[in-house]
Amino acid sequence: MTTTQWSAETTTPGQYADVNGVHLYYETHGTGRPMILLHGGLGSGEMFGPILPTLAEHHQVVAVDLQGHGRTADVDRPLDVTLMADDVAALIDHLGLEKPDVVGYSLGGGVALQVAIRHPEKVGRVVSASANIRRSAIYPEMLQQQGQVSGAAAEFMKDTPMYELYQRVAPRPEDFPRLLDKIGAAMAKDFDFTEEVRGLRVPTLVVAADADMAPPSHYVEVFNLLDGGLRDGGWAGEGRPAGGHALAILPGLTHYDIFLSPLFAAVTLAFLDKAN
Repeated sequence: MTTTQWSAETTTPGQYADVNGVHLYYETHGTGRPMILLHGGLGSGEMFGPILPTLAEHHQVVAVDLQGHGRTADVDRPLDVTLMADDVAALIDHLGLEKPDVVGYSLGGGVALQVAIRHPEKVGRVVSASANIRRSAIYPEMLQQQGQVSGAAAEFMKDTPMYELYQRVAPRPEDFPRLLDKIGAAMAKDFDFTEEVRGLRVPTLVVAADADMAPPSHYVEVFNLLDGGLRDGGWAGEGRPAGGHALAILPGLTHYDIFLSPLFAAVTLAFLDKAN
């Protein structure tokens, strides 16, 4: 992965919205049905640079930099998917958007799910990619690696796309160790959103790589919670999940390149553009 892959190569000027005490940065690309696009941890909206033109071809894409990421400065609160989901809901109100779709990857996928859980009346459809609903689903060796993430690791990350991006765009580039501390603390916290997902009322596409941070069976489990994969779909689709949910396991990809993939863009658009 090179740093150029993480650059949007765009001259679109961004804007800020003051929501919940956060000076939240966002960029708007394209026109059409609105889509809120949420990046992964230690990234920003620029992560989607390679697929952004495809997404923006028929959609108005609002790419957000979440709390403490990219061009959005950190504030004095933990990095928590529920709080960031409330930020996104407030941004939807701020922009006057009527039930936009919400698409997120990794951290952003977790936030997208929480927007649907906490603010179902505000969103149309949701795509949650490479997001785990239980901490225990993550491979043990990955949990061990996550346990080593802290500000002390900043020096060792200077050759990574995450560090390069942060230094280039963050309002306070010196805050990178603080972001690592907060991400580390967030990843160390146990979570289980099984019951919340079971009650999800927003049509949701669960996406994962076939070699993701958790086994494919975990994403199938999420689909099961949404009434999917429990019976034959039927000739006319009558056996598909009642809530309009879907599942996509994408071949040949990992947690670290799925967000760049044309396959991810293709399944996202196919799901969002499907007639209700």
